[in-house]
Amino acid sequence: MPVALIAGASRGIGRATAIHLATLGLTTYVAAEGTAAQLGETEAACRAAGAPDAAHGIFDLAQPGSAERMVQAALTRFGRIDVLVNVAGLRCQKLFGDFTQADFDLLMAVNVGAAFFASQAVLPAMRAQGGGRIIHVASQMGTVAAPFNTIYGMTKAALIRLAKSMALELSPDNILVNTVSPGPIDTDFIKNRYAGDASARTAMEARVPIGRFGTEEEIAEVIGFLATSRGKFLQGADLIVDGGYVIH
Repeated sequence: MPVALIAGASRGIGRATAIHLATLGLTTYVAAEGTAAQLGETEAACRAAGAPDAAHGIFDLAQPGSAERMVQAALTRFGRIDVLVNVAGLRCQKLFGDFTQADFDLLMAVNVGAAFFASQAVLPAMRAQGGGRIIHVASQMGTVAAPFNTIYGMTKAALIRLAKSMALELSPDNILVNTVSPGPIDTDFIKNRYAGDASARTAMEARVPIGRFGTEEEIAEVIGFLATSRGKFLQGADLIVDGGYVIH
């Protein structure tokens, strides 16, 4: 079975992606800095979905060298990585002018650095295998600006540019590199943000042309498309999955 490494799979879009890839016949290695219980739940769900050999590892992707260790752990376990999905990401919402050096360093390390170094680390294996897929999960905020999210948006724009540069260089190796940029998705972040304020949630959903937030599973399905043979002619693309939010 082909093997997928999903970084940032303890919950949310990462967990949904791991489970969906398992249904598509991929063995999944799920990694994050979450708790053993969280990752164990993701692993169990993947096994139930069709990946009986699914495994997990705990890695703090803010720490130098952690992304490389994550890749090596998956290779040691399975001997190959066919798909790398970089989902791990953090947000820090402040007015521009109030961010600290620590804020900047942390978001750059997790949102950009982890994807960058995991991608570099997986290259020898993918080249030896004759190809692979690398998918970065960015955000619509990498394309459109939003208040309080300067660093977050900057890191997501960097991921989009990273994918394009990687795609250009790695095409001869049959390694396809793309990004998926979700819009407003009904994750725990959104649920917590609008908890107890149904009117604010309704107002925000009204800003989405199709009239609702997306689901984690809908993003996972797009990632699954890129991870399989159905997406074999997409290279260096940024797929914005936001219900039309950025067009109005």
